Amino acid sequence: MKTITQRELAARSKAVLDDVEAGETYHVTRNGTEIAEVRPLSSRRRFVPVEELQRKWRHAPQVNAARLRAEANEFFGSEDRIDEDGNPWDRA
Repeated sequence: MKTITQRELAARSKAVLDDVEAGETYHVTRNGTEIAEVRPLSSRRRFVPVEELQRKWRHAPQVNAARLRAEANEFFGSEDRIDEDGNPWDRA
């Protein structure tokens, strides 16, 4: 991790971002106080193997649909709030 001032970041932004892209992390200071961290984004996979998804789903908690509906109705209100046209949003 490197520490740079706000002014240095402004003056050397391309070089700093090149370093960040290469894996470096910077802490940015203003008036001697650290105010920000510039770090690489964590890489995200676009493809997840089917086996991995199946393994995660096997260990996922079971969903009780009736309980989920009851909790949703308690929080949002029951389905009887749908107007005569079937629109749940237009309640005026």
